[in-house]
Amino acid sequence: MDEKGIRILVSDQIEQVGRDHLENEGFRVDFRPGLSPDVLEEVIPQYDALVVRSATQVTAGVIEKGAKLRVIGRAGTGVDNIDVPTATRRGVLVMNTPGGNTVSAAEHTVSMMLALARNIPQAHMSLTGGHWERKKFVGLEVLEKSVGVLGMGKIGREVARRCQGLGMRVLAYDPLMQADAALKLNVELVNLDELFRRADFITVHTPLTADTRGLINDESLSRCKKGVRIVNCARGGIVDEAALLRGLESGIVGGAALDVFEQEPPGESPLLRHPRVVVTPHLGASTEEAQEKVAVQIAVAIADALKGRAYAGVVNASILHMAINEDVRPFLQLAEKIGRLAGQVVDGKIRRLTVSGEGDLVSGSIELLKAGVLDGVLSHFHPDPVNMINAPVLAAEMGIEVRELKRGGGKEFLHSLGVVLETEKDSIDIVGTVFGQSSWRLVKIDGYRIEVNPGGYLLIYRNVDKPGFLARVGSILAETGINIGSVSLGRKKAGETAMTIMSVDDPVPDSVLERLSQLEGVSGLRFVDLRD
Repeated sequence: MDEKGIRILVSDQIEQVGRDHLENEGFRVDFRPGLSPDVLEEVIPQYDALVVRSATQVTAGVIEKGAKLRVIGRAGTGVDNIDVPTATRRGVLVMNTPGGNTVSAAEHTVSMMLALARNIPQAHMSLTGGHWERKKFVGLEVLEKSVGVLGMGKIGREVARRCQGLGMRVLAYDPLMQADAALKLNVELVNLDELFRRADFITVHTPLTADTRGLINDESLSRCKKGVRIVNCARGGIVDEAALLRGLESGIVGGAALDVFEQEPPGESPLLRHPRVVVTPHLGASTEEAQEKVAVQIAVAIADALKGRAYAGVVNASILHMAINEDVRPFLQLAEKIGRLAGQVVDGKIRRLTVSGEGDLVSGSIELLKAGVLDGVLSHFHPDPVNMINAPVLAAEMGIEVRELKRGGGKEFLHSLGVVLETEKDSIDIVGTVFGQSSWRLVKIDGYRIEVNPGGYLLIYRNVDKPGFLARVGSILAETGINIGSVSLGRKKAGETAMTIMSVDDPVPDSVLERLSQLEGVSGLRFVDLRD
C-alpha cells in the first residue's frame, strides 16, 4: 500500500516529535486527543494504526470496528488499557515502548519512597498552612533498610540500583529471574513469603495481569513487618486499595506512596486524605525526556511495522522479528504458499497440522514458519481476515492440533519445510525448499517427487501412468483456450499411479474440471489458486 493511503489516529497526548516522524515517513496523521468512546468507535474504521497512551481505552468494540486496523501502538510500557486478546484474534499488532520511560519511572519511585520516609508532602502542607511542627513529622532513614522489589524487569532493576546507592538491602522477587542474574545485580532473590516477612519497604514493578491483580492484599499484608511501607508506581489494581486502607488503620502498614490507582482519576478515595499516604496523579513517566523518548520510539516502531522493516516492542507476536531475516523470509513465503495449497486440496474438517523443518535455518525459525503455514491454510477456511498474528489463535479456537518437528539437514536438501495437513477424511503431505534467495519449489507431494513453482493457477490430479494420458488432458484444456505453462510429473513406479501438476494461465471452469474428472484413471482432481 502507498504510504499516503495509510492513516494513523493519535488519540492521546503524544509529543509533536513523534507525530512529525510519522508524517515524515509519508503517513497521514490525525491528532485527536480526548475522543469519547462512542466517537472513537465511530471513526476507527478509517484508520490503519492507532497510537495511544494510558487515557484511551482500546476496547474489544473499538478493535472489532477497526476494519483496516493493523497496528495499535502504546507510547509507554503497560498495555492494560488495550484488549490484547481481541487484537490478537483480529490479527492486529500491539506494540509498546518498554524502555522509553524506565529512568523516569525508577526516579519517581525512589522519590516517592523518600518522600514517604521523610513525610515531605505532609510537612510542606503544614508549613504552608502557617504551622511549624518539627516533632510531628519525624521520619526515618532508608540506610540499611530492606526494600522488597516485586518484579525485576527494566524498571525494577533501575529501582534496585538506586536503592543500593542509598545503602539499602535489596530483596527481589521475580518468578522468571535466575539466580546468576540476581547475583550479577547484587540483589537477594527470595520467594514472596520471605519478601513480605523481611521488607521494610515494598515497591511494585509488575504488569497488571490476572495473577498480579490484588497481589498486595489483606493476606499478604498480614505476613509483613508491622509498619511496612508500600510504594506503587506500576499499575493500579496490583495493590488492593481497600486492604491497604485497612492495613493503614490497623497499623500493619506504616505508610503508602501511590502514583497509580484502581480507577483513574481515583475520585473520592479515602486514601487521598489519609495522613500517612503520599499520592501523585500517575506521574511516573511524566518527564520531558521520557515523553519525547516514548513518542519517538512508538513512532519509529509503528512506521517500521507498517513498512515491514522491523518489529520492535511487539506484545502479541514476538515471532515476527524473525520475518525480517533475509534468509528466513523466502521460507516464510513458501510456508504460506504450501498452507494455501494444502487448504485448497483437502476435504473435511481439519484435525491436525504438522510442520517439520530440516536444517538449522528452517528448524530455528519453525515457530514463525508454522504461523505462516496456518495463515495459508486458514485463509481458505475462516470467514475473518487471517494473518500470522491471529492464525495460531484461530487454529486453537477451531480445535486444530498443531505440531512441529525439527530435524538436522536432509540428504537431498540442506533446508526444507514439510507440511502434513490431516482432516477427518483426507490428508496431504507436502515438502518444499528454496533454491538461491527466492526460488520456491515444491519437491514432494504425498511421496511423489516433483518440482513445481507454487504460484499462479495449478491443476493437480493423479492418473494411471500410461502413454497418451497427458495429451488427452491437454486436448480438453486446449478446446477451451486454456494454455499450459508447465507440467511436472511424479511417479513411484512405472505403470502405476502418477501425479501430475500443471501450471495454467487462466482459471479452469467447473465444466472443464467435470470433464477432466470423468477421464478414466483420473482421481483427486483439484484446481488451486496460488496467485499473490
